[in-house]
Parts: sequence; C-alpha cells; structure tokens
Amino acid sequence: MFGNRLKTLRKEKDLTQAQLANILKTSASAIGMYEQNRRTPDTETLQTLSNYFNVSVDYLIGKTEIRESAEQLLKDNSTTIALHNDNGIDDELPEEAKKEIEDFIEYVKHKYKK
Repeated sequence: MFGNRLKTLRKEKDLTQAQLANILKTSASAIGMYEQNRRTPDTETLQTLSNYFNVSVDYLIGKTEIRESAEQLLKDNSTTIALHNDNGIDDELPEEAKKEIEDFIEYVKHKYKK
C-alpha cells in the first residue's frame, strides 16, 4: 500500500526517484525499495513525505483513503463545517458539502479508533 501511494504521489509531482531522493536526502535505490514495499521508511521520513506531498501519514501508510490531515481539512476554505441538528446534518447544505462533512467525521473516527 505505502509503495503504491508513494509512487503515485511522486508521479503526480512529475518527480523521478532520484529527484525525490535528493529532496529526502537519501538514495534513489531507497526510494525504489520503498515503492516496491521492500523497505519501510522511518517515522522522520514518513513525516517529511507527508509534509512534502501535503498528505497525512495515515494516508501514506494506508490507514485512510483521505489524503489530507485533519488540520489541513479544517484550514481548507472549500471544506464546510456545519452544526448537527436533531435530524442530522443541516438540510440546507448542498449534497457535496454534506458528503465532505460525513467524510471528515469518518476520518476523525478512524483516526482515534483504538
């Protein structure tokens, strides 16, 4: 899972393995091994990748399908936060906004699930 996500993110930025290795201050062969799931990065490298690609560590390691961290979702101007009423999510919101809120709630539940 991690290797596929790393490779996808790298290609989305049009980076070679060597270019990403330079950013991470590691070797291109290490990047290749990460992408083939033959080597696991340490926590510092995961955090660096998370910051560089603007995704959550949970997304990188396959714990969630949501790319952004909770903090990023809250900062994102396109994310709508709404109060719940007795009937659930505010009925006046467009469907897209309701879906974003539901996705965020699931993300937070998953993040803190033990």
